[in-house]
Amino acid sequence: MLSLENVTVTFNAGTPNEVRALRDLSLQVDKGEFVTVIGSNGAGKSTLFNVISGAVPPAAGRIVLDGDDITYMPEYRRSHAIGRVFQDPRLGTCPGLTIRENLSLAAIHGRSASFRRDVKKEQESWFIEQLEREHLGLERRLDADVALLSGGQRQAVTLVMATLTQPQLLLLDEHTAALDPNAAEQVINLTQQLASSQELSVVMITHSMQQACVLGDRVIMMDQGRIVFEIAGEERKNLQPADLIERFHSLDSGAELSDRQLLG
Repeated sequence: MLSLENVTVTFNAGTPNEVRALRDLSLQVDKGEFVTVIGSNGAGKSTLFNVISGAVPPAAGRIVLDGDDITYMPEYRRSHAIGRVFQDPRLGTCPGLTIRENLSLAAIHGRSASFRRDVKKEQESWFIEQLEREHLGLERRLDADVALLSGGQRQAVTLVMATLTQPQLLLLDEHTAALDPNAAEQVINLTQQLASSQELSVVMITHSMQQACVLGDRVIMMDQGRIVFEIAGEERKNLQPADLIERFHSLDSGAELSDRQLLG
């Protein structure tokens, strides 16, 4: 579904402040595969997502999504095929609009259609069906302003919005890091349910070693703009957080895991 071939991203090239955020990075993600990404701060995780989504252009390399070369495709043109959920729940929804209106925006995403505050009865039934999966009661609060929702509720709405039109790829950028443990668990459960029911290809950045050990089919670790190792198959089934920490320290790159990563 997704292929990155020798992708390099350099910021401030040719200046004393030059930073090579991605270094000749290659990654393949199969259809329906769930890949978890970990690494220290500055390892290049967010840049990886930015180059896939089109927010940052690569200096070299090639990006292919479902057979189409999207390397230099503008962000807005690839956004209909790529859903993205950020760490901050406020970034995925529009304050001042209701849940119904936010879902209406998501429903026309990537299409030449005008936004309507009122929705047809069949579309409202569709929205209710999607929200019922969350088990948060939001299907009964379609006319509530999203700004009044809790962080977990708002992130759940964001996740539904990102998958409403069934994208080919879903990018999750530490989407539970700002939530309390109970809300994070609910959002993770919803994530797994949506990924499975829609057979989505998912790449998820996480700060949690525990999440990295239990979620997805494969875990990869990034360091200094490269993928330094990946774990899948039988080794992945028996993976423990201590194993990941030990593997990281064996890199001897000078990078440090944050307290949140070590203790989360």
